[in-house]
Amino acid sequence: MCYNLLSGEGNKQKGYTVLNIGLIAHDAKKKLMQNFCIAYRGILSKNDLYATDTTGRLIEEATNLTLHKCLAGHLGGEQQIGAQIESNALDLVIFLRDPESLRDHEQLSNRNLARLCDIHNIPLATNLATAELLIKSLDRGDMEWREMYK
Repeated sequence: MCYNLLSGEGNKQKGYTVLNIGLIAHDAKKKLMQNFCIAYRGILSKNDLYATDTTGRLIEEATNLTLHKCLAGHLGGEQQIGAQIESNALDLVIFLRDPESLRDHEQLSNRNLARLCDIHNIPLATNLATAELLIKSLDRGDMEWREMYK
């Protein structure tokens, strides 16, 4: 189930702080998200992963990672991820979006997620380059500052 909020104290795994990572991808970017998760499976596997339904299923099939799945994005999954952002339950969001084919409701949803991440100081990647920078910084331990916000 998607709404599995943690206590906010941060889990530790042999000196490694486990973070909650949200993963969302528009249809045209789902294969890219799968490939990203395959490439960084080792890092992602050390953290708790949350995704919209279809994206989550595709990631699980490609990587054998376990994810907490929300509803499909268009059925409210993006709003569920947004609620987790608003309650400070996510530490990092990777939202691979397709700016070429945004519909009006998707534009509003994108702005809302970006706004929530800005308000709550949660790193947000909306393209592959930024996603790779964030995941590599996570692996180096550069995301430990998130503990101060929990």
